[in-house]
Amino acid sequence: MRYHLVPLGCQMNQSDAERIMTVLEEAGYSRCDREEDADLLGVISCSVRQRAIDKVYSKIHLWNTWKAKRPLLTFVSGCILPEDREKLLKRFDLLFSINELPQVPEMIRQYGVVTPPPAAPPTPPPLGDTPDIREGFWQVTPSYTSTIEAYVPIQNGCDKFCTFCAVPYTRGREVSRPSGEIIAEVRRLVESGYRTITLLGQNVNSYGLDQRSEEVRFSELLRRIGEETRGADVWIYFTSPHPRDMGDDVLEVIARYPTLANQIHLPIQSGDDKVLIRMNRNYRLSGYRRVVESVRRILPEATLFTDIIVGFTGETEEQFQHTREAMEEFRYNMAYIAQYSPRPGAASARWADDVPQEEKRRRLHVLTEVLERTALDHNSRLAGTEVTVLLDGYDRKPGFFSGKTEGRTPVRLPVADGYHPGMFVRAAVTDVRPLSIAATIRSAL
Repeated sequence: MRYHLVPLGCQMNQSDAERIMTVLEEAGYSRCDREEDADLLGVISCSVRQRAIDKVYSKIHLWNTWKAKRPLLTFVSGCILPEDREKLLKRFDLLFSINELPQVPEMIRQYGVVTPPPAAPPTPPPLGDTPDIREGFWQVTPSYTSTIEAYVPIQNGCDKFCTFCAVPYTRGREVSRPSGEIIAEVRRLVESGYRTITLLGQNVNSYGLDQRSEEVRFSELLRRIGEETRGADVWIYFTSPHPRDMGDDVLEVIARYPTLANQIHLPIQSGDDKVLIRMNRNYRLSGYRRVVESVRRILPEATLFTDIIVGFTGETEEQFQHTREAMEEFRYNMAYIAQYSPRPGAASARWADDVPQEEKRRRLHVLTEVLERTALDHNSRLAGTEVTVLLDGYDRKPGFFSGKTEGRTPVRLPVADGYHPGMFVRAAVTDVRPLSIAATIRSAL
């Protein structure tokens, strides 16, 4: 029996998929690369953008046409809004939350492999009966899909309730994973030779606040990880922090430990205070500016990444220009810019989506041009210098490695004898582009 997973969306979903793989393989399934060859097909859903949800419906429509020709079992998990949950229950054979993962083999045994879509799909347990993620899901050892890069979840859910966001409604309130488990997983990964480890959470800065008397705070968790990995050849990252909760204590810990990477992802979402209020972001541009100033002062070599939404409900041209000005001011190395799309269940879905799609595309294009200018300026400073690069694979262009700097700038390097993915190398920068650089290997590290 073979399975195939389709994870959509963020790194958290990618990490969730690695634990789902473990449970399926322990149940006797083996992974296959082609969904056409699988007996069990699953999608790890994302509800952040409508496009991701559309992919879920597209997949299950295709898979259900295959059921007329061969036995097949389908499931969906991940981030699912209540409105979509009811619809998807009618299309998939199984729907389960990540908290219920340890019970999935029994669900499959009870259901069996079916051909037609079920007339009466299983009823999910009441919300109050949802298993504790700390006692089930996080106890599953991941089947890591890479031997170089690994994700380590430290938290699930979110308490911020940004009006555009579905996470509190799909993953629930914040729950922190025990710090001992996190550090133990990081230790195992370092001992196994992993080169990058990313700590995952919807708001990593609030780690431990849901267990005030039992857990450390995020800066202390980072300090302990820094101590644990001292002297190791690894870069430790985290995503995503919330600007309101980002204190100097976190930045000072990063500055103290070489394995804590000089890269900060700090979502701004908008550069206009009135839009930030409507988004319920709970900070103003002046507060965000103070955090960026701290990053530049404490971590002068760090790259700065962000997230931005254009065309949020009610966003005027003047408000958009404030975001453009903020991008010019903060000069990001990378920005993930998205056109706003309402998510059913999120507060903003009740408001008019009143910025035309064509205008959203124009605003995205304007900000992309700003990003390319500022990122090129950063990268131009690397021309003619040597940088440390992690070789993380092979480029799509034959004869080249792909890699990244500590600041996560993509690098293309000619393949050289004696080198392979997973190695840290010293490389000479030969060319720069807005969002990447080219280099040649000088020596191994």
